[in-house]
Amino acid sequence: MLPYAAYLRVYEPLTAFTESERKVWAEYAESRDRPRRANALQAEHGESVMRLIGTPPHPAPSQESPNAYLRRVEDRLYVCPWQTRLRSWLAFSRLRGSTSVKLLDRFVPNAIAEQTADDFDRFKRTGGSSALRTHIRTTAWHVPPSWFIPFDGNERWLVLGPMPAQDLTTTTGRNLIYVTSMAQARRRSARALQVLRKHLGDVASGLDVEDIARWLEEFHPHSLVELDYGGLVHLMDDDALQADQSVAELSAALTGLDTGQEELAFAMYQRVILRWKSMQHLESAN
Repeated sequence: MLPYAAYLRVYEPLTAFTESERKVWAEYAESRDRPRRANALQAEHGESVMRLIGTPPHPAPSQESPNAYLRRVEDRLYVCPWQTRLRSWLAFSRLRGSTSVKLLDRFVPNAIAEQTADDFDRFKRTGGSSALRTHIRTTAWHVPPSWFIPFDGNERWLVLGPMPAQDLTTTTGRNLIYVTSMAQARRRSARALQVLRKHLGDVASGLDVEDIARWLEEFHPHSLVELDYGGLVHLMDDDALQADQSVAELSAALTGLDTGQEELAFAMYQRVILRWKSMQHLESAN
């Protein structure tokens, strides 16, 4: 869990889970001890930090998290499990695959790294491919353009609150979130793929839209999809947050591309790309 991260989440209706899981999540929703939405990111981040600064560090928890993000629409409960252990395993696998053994050993002793990999391999053998499905995707220092595709500009929910002075996980009430139905998310993703393939051909495959579309198909058709700017809102002042219309701009770019307005399409796409490229540069700034 990084403080400067954004999240793409899927909330499935309670009916999408097995009978035993439904019972667990229904009881969880009524619990007074569960982390509330206001401090859930702080709780997740705190758990990760404690594991990684321990001696020895633990890249993944020994047990899966019992927590979840919850949403209620009228009388219907939607659940987005944290899946901290699975997400940690996947993130560590990516890190291990892109980092030299010598460098990785400075952060995680080789014996711990090997044990973590073995635990994950054992989980994959017993759980099957469906067990690797995560309800949450995370990205640090930016929001990928493909994450904007499933949403509409009118689904934007912005709350301006004070920026924390030091602790970037402290709850400030500062949020930028989009929420939509799975049906709308799939329709918009399919439309974007159609437009991109028609006008860009093979180039479209490199934009990750197809990956997002396939991921959305793995969930219950009556789910909710949420884009949460998470800790990124602490890198943006009020003016920057109010001016951020990335979803609407990317939608305009696709419409422009499909209607032959190439200058409009390019201008809108460039606004989105340059906004988030400047954000990514902060990762290496002093």
